[in-house]
Amino acid sequence: MTQERILSTRSIFTIAVLAIVLVGTLRAAAQTEAVGKQVPAVTHNTWTSGAAMPTPVFYPATGVLKNEIYIVGGGVTYTTYTADTQIYNPATNTWSTGASLSSPTIAAAGAVVKNILYVIGGYGTVASNAVWAYSPKTKTWSAKADMPSARYGAVPVVEKNIIYVMGGQDNNGDILTTVESYNPATNTWTEEAPLLVAKTQFQAALVGTTIVAPDGAISAGSNTGDNEAYDATTNTWTSLASDPTARAGTCDGAVGKDMYVAGGYSTGTTPLTESFGLSASKWTTLAAMPQPTLLPGSAVYKKRLYCLGGITTYEGTVQNNVQIYQP
Repeated sequence: MTQERILSTRSIFTIAVLAIVLVGTLRAAAQTEAVGKQVPAVTHNTWTSGAAMPTPVFYPATGVLKNEIYIVGGGVTYTTYTADTQIYNPATNTWSTGASLSSPTIAAAGAVVKNILYVIGGYGTVASNAVWAYSPKTKTWSAKADMPSARYGAVPVVEKNIIYVMGGQDNNGDILTTVESYNPATNTWTEEAPLLVAKTQFQAALVGTTIVAPDGAISAGSNTGDNEAYDATTNTWTSLASDPTARAGTCDGAVGKDMYVAGGYSTGTTPLTESFGLSASKWTTLAAMPQPTLLPGSAVYKKRLYCLGGITTYEGTVQNNVQIYQP
């Protein structure tokens, strides 16, 4: 092969490589532009809003199934409750309707294990110990083993596929320290170590491997900043740094290593948003909620806290707003 032919071949190869690099660069730029359009830059410590709920409710059960937030039951007035299931799709910012419960309920506990939504207890005409499981595959509810203690206003947290149901009130209106765990795999209940403080209308979340349970109502018109940690491995509770603002009926959820608590009732309905860092045992004040709310539904989806519905104050207006917090 002549030197001239070698140079010519090298030139062609060089041009081809440059063309490939250029095409690859253009494609990468196009993909980057597309991603930029599809996923806006995250602005931390901010609140935004979603499409309003079709039916305003307060104190519903909630859970995330297949990238959608389920809002089950709740109060539409102070004497009327619903059995409806409202489904919010955060990606499309739209609402749809799911299968209803067999009877209206308020203040039930909602939890998801292996893509099944469990609605536990609550109040219809009396405190309930019923357990219902919803499958998104069949779009139907099925009855499961009853909870040992009939109660409403109890708080659920899932740890290692076990649902821990904590506190609440019984048919006499007594506020409880009761903690019972439900194993969906065996459809059985177990009594666990009780809360350190009897309370209801509080919230709890799993931070790492620890269940963190701050705030709540301890009697009519009296709230607590009590904050407790539960270790499921040892079945023990320990005290944590109290919430500086004692309140009940909040919106909450865990994102990363922190728990976020928003709204609720203190001396009145508050827009206060706080985070609790478990490792430092420290509370931090954050951006306030646009609309103060009491007893909303709570859900965490893709590292955002969703606060759905609620009421403006005790015996106030039932809300249909969707408030979204980006930590």
